[in-house]
Amino acid sequence: MPPIHDTTAEAPPEAVTPLLRGVGVLRRLTDAGGRMPVGELERATGLARSTVDRVTGTLARMGYVRIEGRDVLLAPRLLEVGNAYLASVRLPDLLGGRADALADELDESVSLAVPDGDGIRFVHQATRRRAMSVSFRIGDLLPAERTAPGALFASEWDAAAWAGWRERRAADPQGQSFPAAPARTAGAVDFEERAAEAGASGWALDDQLVEPGLVAVAVPVRGSDGRIACALSTVSHTSRHDAGSLREALLPRLRTAAAAMERELREAPAAAPAAPTGLAGWTGASKAELGRGFVESLARGLTVLTAFGEGRAALPLTAVAEATGLARATARRALITLEHLGCVRVDGREFRLTPRVLSLGFAPLSRTTLTRIAQPHLADLAERVRESTSLAVLVGTEVQYTGRIETSRIMNVHITLGTRFPAYATSMGRVLLADLPADERAARLDASAPRALTPHTVTGRAELGALLDRVGREGYALVDEELEEGLRSIAMPVRDRAGRAVAAVNVALHASRRSAEECVREVLPELAATIAGIEADLHVTERFARVPAY
Repeated sequence: MPPIHDTTAEAPPEAVTPLLRGVGVLRRLTDAGGRMPVGELERATGLARSTVDRVTGTLARMGYVRIEGRDVLLAPRLLEVGNAYLASVRLPDLLGGRADALADELDESVSLAVPDGDGIRFVHQATRRRAMSVSFRIGDLLPAERTAPGALFASEWDAAAWAGWRERRAADPQGQSFPAAPARTAGAVDFEERAAEAGASGWALDDQLVEPGLVAVAVPVRGSDGRIACALSTVSHTSRHDAGSLREALLPRLRTAAAAMERELREAPAAAPAAPTGLAGWTGASKAELGRGFVESLARGLTVLTAFGEGRAALPLTAVAEATGLARATARRALITLEHLGCVRVDGREFRLTPRVLSLGFAPLSRTTLTRIAQPHLADLAERVRESTSLAVLVGTEVQYTGRIETSRIMNVHITLGTRFPAYATSMGRVLLADLPADERAARLDASAPRALTPHTVTGRAELGALLDRVGREGYALVDEELEEGLRSIAMPVRDRAGRAVAAVNVALHASRRSAEECVREVLPELAATIAGIEADLHVTERFARVPAY
């Protein structure tokens, strides 16, 4: 098991150089929090500016980054790569619900972590909302010696793994190669002794090793082969527990939960294989369209990662080639490159993804909000229709604006974030009300006590009910001067993976600029395209992460 940050090994002759460069760019962006100016990216990677431009242009075409002026930003679609790993190992799907229930029971943050070289990487987080709370994210990497799970994983290390750990410690004593962990020199003393104790006792403690004030206790969750599949840990603050009280109060319940998780792993039925990606045709078409600006070997190499997933944890070369639509030789070179990068490991004649796949943007992208996901889509929509666009959520009987892009017109619709309007009189409110069960919709209409805001406002219960039924059937709402005279708006719902309307997007304009019919004919198709883009990003983000509204 080589150290996690061993980048000194020479790449094999068959390695795909553009794929090496592309992964390097994504990792630099990840370590920088998801955003870097192109000039800084050029200096950080050591690549020529033309090469950086071609790499980032290819990643942008794939939807993995977004280019805003001189900055390059990670984009939500990149999460599909990390999702492929998480789906393939099934730990969040099988155990995440139990971890969430344990967090509710303990009223403390609970995590699932897996070993990644000489570090640990989080694959599930159930955090508590407190003023002082744990901010680690799914995909974050911490040095093993400064964590409770790390001591458990190290109890299974062989001599080569310990040698790699000592080599990394000597080269980087402060752990600066772990950006998610604050730099600190203490914490490695007696790690081998801590690991031995963890192996003997079946639990491990972190007494402020990662950060002062933070204490954690962890227990192993073993797979059917008897080895540690993941570590279950709970984290608290010294204002609530010291290390001793944390162990005494929570360790028994952690062990009970871990035993239930082990039964879950033993008894889980085999997962049905997910549909293959088959993206080779798309990469070829993109190359034909963009020429030198599109690095096809980079796109194809990253496509290989998405061949894995639920029911596709271990794949032979032939299956990878079939799933992606690539030639066997092309898939083989990509897998050799990804193995060199630590993203793939060989298991006999099969290949598996490793937790290191999560180093490709997962941590910064998984901690986001619906507002941040929607904002670039709102900006594109506003530019296309040359009108103001907004995002809102339903709060009681009102809609609350959580995202907005205004156009630079002399006569414009000016609304600040946080503004609330009665849902019954707004287009966004109506598409959200229309999605509610009939009894809940009726209760909210009763509570809102509709009144006329303009001579055009619909207030009658029967008429409003009929309008909402029509909105539900048609999938959009058009409100014509009911909230304010001269204001016309059209809206559609944003739906989560379960199909629930969790927000709405509208285009608002002065009634003199477009008729109601023109709004439906000209604006609605653009609005629908925007909704599709937002939903695609939302669905890939919320596959393994919670996405709050704002």
